[in-house]
Amino acid sequence: MSDNISDPAADSIHTLSSRGSGAANIAMVLRQEIIEGRYAYGDRLPAERRLANYFGASRGTVREALRRLEEVSLVARRIGSGTFVQYREKFDHEDVADATSPLELIEVRFALEPHMVRLAVVHANARDLERLREALENVEAARADPDAFSTADEAFHLALAECSKNPVMQWLYRHINDVRGHAQWSARKDKVLTSGRIAAYNAQHRRLFNAVHSRDVDGAVAEMTRHLEKAKADLVSPRKD
Repeated sequence: MSDNISDPAADSIHTLSSRGSGAANIAMVLRQEIIEGRYAYGDRLPAERRLANYFGASRGTVREALRRLEEVSLVARRIGSGTFVQYREKFDHEDVADATSPLELIEVRFALEPHMVRLAVVHANARDLERLREALENVEAARADPDAFSTADEAFHLALAECSKNPVMQWLYRHINDVRGHAQWSARKDKVLTSGRIAAYNAQHRRLFNAVHSRDVDGAVAEMTRHLEKAKADLVSPRKD
């Protein structure tokens, strides 16, 4: 992509630039453009001069914004050539899924989800709890179909993440679901998701919902920990009900 002002992505930046001209705002807007795919992997961002004009900022401020994006590996700056997008969401997900074992993913969930549910208890509002109830009903209704259960299970846990009201927590959990939904994991469902195990998971889901709904922080954290411990044990155990 060129850095011409007629580019659709450049036009979008021009529209969003009214939010402010500080380095943090410029970095935020450019990050949004990259994450949403308006600039794809390998595309060149508009030149510093153009960006400065769009945002009504100095070139030094633009350089600081680009430096922030480079620090988190969204872009690479090449002297004499410009700034190029390095973000590759689809390929990164596939690479991570290919390189990650189910037990490694469970380890990540142990690090994330107990605190996630703690935040959910504290911050969930009535609308969040209603969405969580709907997700619970969906996962309970999918008890006879491992594929449908797996999809509904991902949605239930994402609803918990959304109850946390923490955008980063939600973003992280979407990436966890991306790994869980990778094709190489599908073959494991029939071995792990037996009818007995699905029933046990759903009983835990119901207790998780009740703990969040009743604002029981300790109960929710303990139930999530037990839920993950069972999931881990089932991954390494032979199939049985």
